[in-house]
Amino acid sequence: MQFAEQGPLARVAARILATTPREAKDAALHAMADALDGARPAVLRANAEDVRRAEDSGTSGAMIDRLRLTDARIDGMVSGLRQLASLADPVGDVVRGWTNANGVEVRQVRVPLGVVAIIYEARPNVTADAAGISLKAGNAVLLRGSSSAASSNAAVVEAMRAGLEKAGLPQDAVQLVTGGREVTAELMAARGIVDVLIPRGGAGLINAVVEGAKVPVIETGTGNCHLFVDATADLDMALEILVNAKVQRPSVCNAAETLLVHADAAEAFIPKAVAAMAELGVTVHAEERFAGVAGEAAVVAAVPEDFTEEWLSLDLSAKVVDSIDEALEHVQRHTTGHSETIVTGSLASSRRWTAEVDAAAVLVNASSRFVDGEQFGFGAEIGISTQKLHARGPMGLSEMTSTKYVVVGQGQVRA
Repeated sequence: MQFAEQGPLARVAARILATTPREAKDAALHAMADALDGARPAVLRANAEDVRRAEDSGTSGAMIDRLRLTDARIDGMVSGLRQLASLADPVGDVVRGWTNANGVEVRQVRVPLGVVAIIYEARPNVTADAAGISLKAGNAVLLRGSSSAASSNAAVVEAMRAGLEKAGLPQDAVQLVTGGREVTAELMAARGIVDVLIPRGGAGLINAVVEGAKVPVIETGTGNCHLFVDATADLDMALEILVNAKVQRPSVCNAAETLLVHADAAEAFIPKAVAAMAELGVTVHAEERFAGVAGEAAVVAAVPEDFTEEWLSLDLSAKVVDSIDEALEHVQRHTTGHSETIVTGSLASSRRWTAEVDAAAVLVNASSRFVDGEQFGFGAEIGISTQKLHARGPMGLSEMTSTKYVVVGQGQVRA
């Protein structure tokens, strides 16, 4: 089907979903989960085709990890849809309300965005997450996945559309947009059809969408996430947080990419950190002072570009700083505004960090891997917004709504 046909169908579906009661949406989410679970063999076969093509084309290991589906990851997609069904419906929530002196009642009420388009790379689990969260918030969704995951996305969407049909909701509430680059351009220019466009992927994709779109965009940014070990840090805690933030899943946007260590903690912490990273296969790209403490044989020399890198791999940039001021200055210069962590025993340092770091999430004595919609209790997320308008941080159900004002009177007129 051509995008010229899909767009109007999505608008029709969005109008239906806008007034669909919670119980019907929840039943559809369970039906979608059942259908996806039942289609597991077909989804895994389709994903194997995508992975094989990626391997044959020399795709990096980090990107293949983002692409690959397993039984466990499909379990996560299925449980994510079911979890969404258990969450409160934001549509109809009254954000605030009051009665004016003349008796006119004013309420600000949450409403669906309408038609949401999502352009994303690899990670076919995004297909299920995006469809489910859009549906629960009353939106129709147009999914533009990358060609690398074409077979996987098609199999996942086919299953979810079957679930929608079984539940009695319009299949066109979830559509996969396919075709060449010209289709992406159509999607980005579809004023009057697409209400909000959300890009998920690398810096190149996000910048292309932000700069080229003619429809409103919510920017989900890349993650050059820093971990600062302060002079007063519990070093065992710091090491545990570093290992988790860097290694637990290095190919995602909330993984740690740069380690900053206060000079007063360097001698005690750096050798342990480098040994742990080496044992786990992490290459440490160290500036001169860090390398001097670590031993040059244990690290590779960092170049300036390493400190702007979102590695998405088993690589870590590392630097010694003389103060929290220098750490804050480094983060300000290199942050992508995603998630920034301090490990400290100082209340004053933690307060400065949370007040002065400009990012969607700032963390004290906790792994940046917690910056995630599910971990925050939102259920599946659309992405991590690094912009400042409408939504910032993990985008859950509430962030997938807008508001409108409902004004009720008894015949009042303005003087």
